[in-house]
Amino acid sequence: MSTPHNAAQPGEIAKVVLMPGDPLRAKYIAETYLENPRQFNTVRNMFGYTGTYQGKEVSVMGSGMGMPSIGIYSYELFHFYDVDAIIRIGSAGAYHEDYKVFDLVLADSAWSESTFAMVQSGAGGDIRYPSAELNEVIEKTAQDCGIDLHKGCIHSSDVFYHEANVDGYKEFLAKHGCVCVEMESYALFHNANVLNKKAACLLTISDSFVTSEETTAQERQTSFHTMMKVALEAAIRL
Repeated sequence: MSTPHNAAQPGEIAKVVLMPGDPLRAKYIAETYLENPRQFNTVRNMFGYTGTYQGKEVSVMGSGMGMPSIGIYSYELFHFYDVDAIIRIGSAGAYHEDYKVFDLVLADSAWSESTFAMVQSGAGGDIRYPSAELNEVIEKTAQDCGIDLHKGCIHSSDVFYHEANVDGYKEFLAKHGCVCVEMESYALFHNANVLNKKAACLLTISDSFVTSEETTAQERQTSFHTMMKVALEAAIRL
């Protein structure tokens, strides 16, 4: 059974899915790390693959940018394909001076000004939480691999470009404790909570609002190997 956005048939998607925003990053991960990767989706060029990593089946699929996009793909994976856990692996902009380019951040909460949860299920609240169990596995995996990991509240923003008359990164840090920004995890966490599934968000700092450092588009697509390794190693522990 396919969906309007996913051509996969039952059994073609693993119980654990890694979900970068960029479908080309999904392709890169599948071709670089997975053994015998099989492509299960090309609808709208939102590539999805299933293969094995150290003998265990794992899937990777792009989510697109923003909460409406990841909201569709994650809901379908959880609800129609019986996926148990999604680990978002994305890029983020640092709001705090202690968060440097290429640092890893594990979200322990996601604050957002989005109305996604209200529209999707009538739920209020501007904070959503990941699976504590899944976060624990990711944190332990990073520790075992000797990889440093920040933890903190992230900002899941509805927009990429803000005008000067609204709050900026300093206000988001001061008012809400957000250490970095991305655009998807609030919706992912909400869907997981509604459907009684597991979700987590592991991010690589790709740029800094504090120092103006930034990575290139090519680096964001292919160079976040530390994040990829932690996510894959965590996936096979689930």
